[in-house]
Order: sequence, then structure tokens, then C-alpha cells
Amino acid sequence: MIMSVQVRRSIKVRALLALFAAALVLLSACSASNQGNAADTKEGAVTGAYQKISPAEAKAVMEGGGPFIVLDVRSADEFAQGHIPGSVLIPDNELAARAEAELPSKDETILVYCRSGRRSAAAAEMLAGRGYTQVFDFGGIADWPYETVTD
Repeated sequence: MIMSVQVRRSIKVRALLALFAAALVLLSACSASNQGNAADTKEGAVTGAYQKISPAEAKAVMEGGGPFIVLDVRSADEFAQGHIPGSVLIPDNELAARAEAELPSKDETILVYCRSGRRSAAAAEMLAGRGYTQVFDFGGIADWPYETVTD
């Protein structure tokens, strides 16, 4: 049976809406479901946590229209070779010094990535430890199946 273009388009729209709804549920989930990633103070109290999400979930957030920052924590050279459109570059070795000035809202959604996922996890943990409440690590650009751009 051959489906019309309009029916196929309707199915795609419904699938995207379902993915977006799933991402919203994930974003609104209690930070206790952060897969154990927590940053502690010297006194041992949890000050923040981040969540690990998939590239598809990150893409759904980006397409959702809400306020968010896509944070690339790779080097400037890596960023110039290709990055996610609209992402902000703050290399991981500069993040601690620049976060307060360049990421002033601690409640804004921050989607963090690097090349393979190691630096993004460390950066997400650091941000959560500094009181950022909506930090999501989606790993490395090596696993990003969507559009990238170069400068």
C-alpha cells in the first residue's frame, strides 16, 4: 500500500512530537535520577547534579524552542573544524574561570558536548557542582548524527 506524502508527513510530525514530549519529561525529572553523577561540597552535601542524555534527546530539546545553551568544551581548533550550529565555545580548561560570566543563569538548560564524551562529563559535573541546575551531557560530537558547521 502506498501512503500519501501528507500521511507520511503526519506520521513524522507525530514521531517528532512524541520525541519532544519524552525529552520534556526527561528535563523535568527529579535530579535524583542523574545516574549517580553528583558534585559534593567539602561538607558532603550535594550541591548539584547533571544528567546524561542521548544526542537524539539533545536534538529534541534544541528543536523545542525553549531557552537553552549548547556548550562545546573542546579546544578552539576542534571547534573550528566543525561544531553544532549555535553552540558556544568555552574550552574545558577555561570553563571554571569563565562560567559565571558567560553562563550567568544557573537555571537555564545547558547541553554540554565535547569530542568523545570525557570532557563533557567532567564539565557537566563541574557546572552542577557550582549550582547549575539544568545541565545535560550528551557526549561527543563523534556520535552526533545531525548537522555541523565550520567557521
